[in-house]
Amino acid sequence: MSEQHHDVYENMSDKKKNRTIWSVITASSLGTLIEWYDFYIFGSLAIVLATKFFPADNPTAAFLSTLATFAAGFVVRPFGALFFGRLGDLIGRKYTFLVTLLIMGFSTFLIGCIPSYETIGFLAPVLVLILRLLQGLALGGEYGGAATYVAEYAQPHRRGYWTSWIQTTATAGLFISLIVILVTKTTLSAEEFDGWGWRIPFWISILMVGVSYIIRKNMKESPLFAKAKSEGKTSKNPLKESFGNKYNFKFVLLALFGAAMGQGVIWYTGQFYAMSFLQKVMNVESAQVDSLMATALFLGTPFFVFFGWLSDKVGRKAIMMTGMLVAILAYRPIYDSMYKSVNLENKTIATNGITEKRTSKVHHEIATDSLVTFHQEKLFTDGTLIKKDSIVHWSPSGVVMKDGKAEEPKVSQTVKLSDSTKWYIIFMIFIQVIFVTMVYGPIAAFLVEMFPVRIRYTSMSLPYHIGNGVFGGLLPAVATYLVTTAKDAGHSTWYLEGLWYPIGVATVCLLIGLFYLKNKNSNIHD
Repeated sequence: MSEQHHDVYENMSDKKKNRTIWSVITASSLGTLIEWYDFYIFGSLAIVLATKFFPADNPTAAFLSTLATFAAGFVVRPFGALFFGRLGDLIGRKYTFLVTLLIMGFSTFLIGCIPSYETIGFLAPVLVLILRLLQGLALGGEYGGAATYVAEYAQPHRRGYWTSWIQTTATAGLFISLIVILVTKTTLSAEEFDGWGWRIPFWISILMVGVSYIIRKNMKESPLFAKAKSEGKTSKNPLKESFGNKYNFKFVLLALFGAAMGQGVIWYTGQFYAMSFLQKVMNVESAQVDSLMATALFLGTPFFVFFGWLSDKVGRKAIMMTGMLVAILAYRPIYDSMYKSVNLENKTIATNGITEKRTSKVHHEIATDSLVTFHQEKLFTDGTLIKKDSIVHWSPSGVVMKDGKAEEPKVSQTVKLSDSTKWYIIFMIFIQVIFVTMVYGPIAAFLVEMFPVRIRYTSMSLPYHIGNGVFGGLLPAVATYLVTTAKDAGHSTWYLEGLWYPIGVATVCLLIGLFYLKNKNSNIHD
């Protein structure tokens, strides 16, 4: 059947091939989109999850622990690439990424079922970590399978265009995750969302996975793999051929250090670090951050297809290297401008723009002590709204006390941006998304074309997932650490210090790519 499938496909007209590949893209993209959605709702809800699955006595440490758990899912992705890539080259693309879809879906659903730290203690973060690792393994096998599957259906001279549709799924998955979270937040009260509503985005994924599984189950194997299998040309040991052969291993290293590594850090800077920067550094309220990110991603997503199409005309390398170069030069000015856009020194408080109230409740550990919250709101003439909460223990004598000692109040502040500032921030994020589309739009076709069919799934998956999983996945935690350290040290530009990580990694990748990568768009092995 596989040989007949290949012959039938080869004898089709271009028009029929286009119809066939659209059905292939739809089936592949839907599953991949869902897997990215599953993966990213964890990152999108990192601040909330930090309060649920980790000790609450140190919010900064809890947030860093959540980011580290998030990063663990990325770090394990190369192992998923090896395991599932090997299966994909041995038994086929279709069945392998059916398995990855199911693993991802059930892992995500179960994260939404885990009791909080207050209920089961340290077992909560342990269970979350295990499920994150399963997510990472599944995604390690998913992307390579989907990209390879589509590329092997595509005409070589249009491979950049067709595979770029797969590239949109990562951003679309993040976009949908933000929309689901935003709808959930606006539908429920703040107390309901904090109590149980945050679980809903995790539960919803199981429904989408069911639909995608049915669609994927009816797909056929890719024609190029079907032909190789019918002719007995598939690899008996994909791992050995991919990494034990010096000639092929050289291309694996070039794919990693000359393309995927830089693409990984630019992807996560323009989307996840931008979101974390708005929330943790600029203190923009969470719901508004979700809407800002969703709008910028919606506007930027079509450019994945544009740059994929353009790479068929001018070459993959030229577009990817240009994207890296512009990002390296622009990141610090962009983030400096974003941070200063909420500079309160240049704003005027509106008439009657300050409101204050005080709430208190008895602190049960000390009967004579109360927990007091001082809530203040400042409205500025441009529409910017600052909300500040100061929480202290208040004794009958009026002295702020804790365990018999004077206590510093715990202060939290959120900013709601004015309309003009909001659209400016959207534009700044949109520019970063354009950088992402330049390096990410052509890369699936670029990686597929570097390796022969018999070991393609394995060979392309590993460098992609090391570049994205290790270098990209560690970015939120590393950048947050650099910012926190610089702030504690009193650096005047502490808010920009986290950018040195993506700038440094992308610079190394750019230099290697410029000197050692070729700008060709076809693979002689096809």
